[in-house]
Amino acid sequence: MKIYFTKTFKKHYLKRIHSNKNLDNQFKKKVKLFLINKKDPLLKDHPLEGKMKGFRAFSITGDVRVIYYLDKNIAYFVDIGSHNQVY
Repeated sequence: MKIYFTKTFKKHYLKRIHSNKNLDNQFKKKVKLFLINKKDPLLKDHPLEGKMKGFRAFSITGDVRVIYYLDKNIAYFVDIGSHNQVY
């Protein structure tokens, strides 16, 4: 599986995650886990509903999420941030 980072994701990653070393390390660990097994229970991966139907989310920490969608063998990461920031 490949990962594509959207422009919005890159912007929010730099603003919200990158400057916090601990959070950045957690993100990198969870992405590696995602690439190995996106159904690993540690990710708490789940489909979204309502206006975000068709997207999925997985947890970086208790409150930080990655929003993404799958198309064939590519995961498109569209947003990252706290629950309130991404929903």
